[in-house]
Amino acid sequence: MATIKDIARYTGVSCTTISNVIHGRSNRVSQETIERVNDAIRVLGYTPNMSARTLVSKSSKVIAFINHVITRDDTNMMEDPFHSSAIGVIESALRENGYYLMLRTVKTTDELISFLQNWNVDGLFLTGIFHDTFFDALSAFHIPIVLIDSYVRQPNVYNVGLEDFKGSYLAARYLAEKGHTRIAYASPFMKDGGVLQERFLGYKAALTESGIPFDPSILFEYEMDSVASCHAAADAISVHRDITALVASADQLAIGIMSGLHARGIRVPEDISIIGFDDIAMCQMVTPPLTTIHQDMKLKAQTAVEFMLQLLDGETPRQSNIILPVHLTERQSVRSLLP
Repeated sequence: MATIKDIARYTGVSCTTISNVIHGRSNRVSQETIERVNDAIRVLGYTPNMSARTLVSKSSKVIAFINHVITRDDTNMMEDPFHSSAIGVIESALRENGYYLMLRTVKTTDELISFLQNWNVDGLFLTGIFHDTFFDALSAFHIPIVLIDSYVRQPNVYNVGLEDFKGSYLAARYLAEKGHTRIAYASPFMKDGGVLQERFLGYKAALTESGIPFDPSILFEYEMDSVASCHAAADAISVHRDITALVASADQLAIGIMSGLHARGIRVPEDISIIGFDDIAMCQMVTPPLTTIHQDMKLKAQTAVEFMLQLLDGETPRQSNIILPVHLTERQSVRSLLP
């Protein structure tokens, strides 16, 4: 089996430089040298000994992305457009810096503890975490933690989130300005202290500001993890024929509801206007294209990685909580009721 010394003899490059290239620390190495080392690795069939590297450095170079969103047995987290987009950006950025990304769905506190006891990960990304026993279990493990879309605030825990309240506020306000007064709201089931609750509160604030009373009978809570659930939401919405507009807390739910309404002969936007949240790629592929609240998912993932890399280098980031902006993206799923 080839070693770093074999590569050094083959290329005439120092072992230190070769190690830097292998570990992704190549910012001070010329492109010509990087290519020469990589060519030698391929020719000689060199494979890094990860176990030995871990023992020497006490670093596994592995960062875990923990999903705590409980899905049905016939679904997985990669079906969620946000997760798949964010994970792709995170994996690429970590790889460029010599780290590996591990994905894991963890349902219970015991599973989380077992995972952390059995895997020597250097850091954790977690999405949508609440301040509960699951999160409290992390306090026993002294590793860098970066949260994504969480309202947990605790020393030495870093978060990248959005203007969730503002996003749904903008959506409902936009509909009110178009003359809509029966504006429904659809969301997966909400928990206190989370993203979904913040988005709902933004919607309610916009209604109040527009002089529209909140009607709990047109609040629809349905999961968005299946076509059947989205169509059930569409069924419930279709009963209220006085509804002229709908704010959905996620594009995936909005698009599923649009499909269900179409199957029932209810047209968007002629019969009901719909606004989503996230601006996933599918928004531009459906008919009509979906008006939505845009978030920069690539920037969110890159910011999370920047937090993690600073923590891994022993630095203390200047901010512990970065909130990224959102804005309304107009397409064709909303019509005006004004004369």
